[in-house]
Amino acid sequence: MLITNATLVTWGEPCRILNNYAIYIVDDRIAAVAPTAELSAQYPQGERLDARGQLVMPGNICAHTHFYGAYARGMAIPGPAPENFPQILERLWWPLDKALDKDTVRMSALVSLVDAVKHGTTTLIDHHASPNCIEGSLDVIADVVDWAGLRAVLCYEVTDRDGDEKMHAGIAENLRFMQQSEHPLIAGTFGLHASLTLSDAALRACADAAPSEAGFHIHVAEHEADEEDSLKRSGKRVVQRLNEYGILRDKTIAAHCVHIDDQERHLLREKGVWVTHQPRSNMNNAVGAMAFDTMFDEGLRLCLGNDGFSNNMWAEWKAAYLLHKVVSRDPRKANGAAVARVAAYNNARLVERFFPGTRLGEISVGAAADLIVVDYHPFTPLTDGNLPWHILFGFESSMVTTTIVAGNVLMRDRQLLTLDEAEIAKEARALAPKVWERYAANVKQ
Repeated sequence: MLITNATLVTWGEPCRILNNYAIYIVDDRIAAVAPTAELSAQYPQGERLDARGQLVMPGNICAHTHFYGAYARGMAIPGPAPENFPQILERLWWPLDKALDKDTVRMSALVSLVDAVKHGTTTLIDHHASPNCIEGSLDVIADVVDWAGLRAVLCYEVTDRDGDEKMHAGIAENLRFMQQSEHPLIAGTFGLHASLTLSDAALRACADAAPSEAGFHIHVAEHEADEEDSLKRSGKRVVQRLNEYGILRDKTIAAHCVHIDDQERHLLREKGVWVTHQPRSNMNNAVGAMAFDTMFDEGLRLCLGNDGFSNNMWAEWKAAYLLHKVVSRDPRKANGAAVARVAAYNNARLVERFFPGTRLGEISVGAAADLIVVDYHPFTPLTDGNLPWHILFGFESSMVTTTIVAGNVLMRDRQLLTLDEAEIAKEARALAPKVWERYAANVKQ
């Protein structure tokens, strides 16, 4: 396929803005990048996609999300509003994940994937939980990710809050999926919920079971309760406790890290752990703001996720850009260039760890053909130097017109090609009342 008449945003090192350029795609990779006239003459036959002067850029990447949370949309928590994050866990998320069965695990993923394609998010790292539907749950999700045509990294979040039997079932599900998954665009990792829902025995069982080359995906110090629990259990803070069990590895993803201290930060950097920031979720749960600028300046592998919010990753860029300014009352915090480095470059490097030999997040010869077309027509100069601020102040998710993953067009001119949005919404809506009914039976007043 030949994409013509595009303004390319290459990212890469250095990022370049190339006007009236074309991209030639062979199979799942970018085979050539050159001016439109040159590639049109070189490849006169074959499928064409005319960008009509729109931007063409690498697809967005989400470093931490939860498909399973989709059925929370519009759902009221019975009784008085939760006062803090532990109450949100106990009265919203834990009763909801117990309400999911195979059909609703599938539909939770499908509606999230529709959202991703429409918003130009081509790769997602999901963190799944469904305590009453553990075995085979990752296959259910993988099958619909494959159907949608997106790229993903999947895991099951192990916990022993529901007993040892389900804890071991979660371990088995992670291991089975990592060993058996054959989807070329889907990888597995080893999920853990959080230190506060993992006993010493559970952590030891997970560490012993995980292959040496595997990493873990775990929530870390999202709220003070995680640190308080860890100190009570072990006399150590969360990061030190996880390190005692060998959880901190160069493929490990530590989500949130809002309440870690200096020593914990240094240990995460030393171990090469990837730290993901989810600003919209942190604001919604009132848990505070991570030390974004300190982590960035100290060289931590800082990435950007959405924690199950919409897959509009530019909204996450904007939330990060604004949150740290208001929290610190310092307009210098979360500089746009730093947000871009985290969201575009670091997210791509993280995902590459799960797809060896695949270059992601840039337009270059040999890179994966994971691309989006964006109907953005700037009224001020657009350069590689000011690109982050155009994204922060000008881009909207509605501007994504075409989404391509591994050379396959998933949405063209805002028309979904692999997923039927109306039918998926209809099916999900039909299942919702029973999910909410089961949730209400599980919730603690």
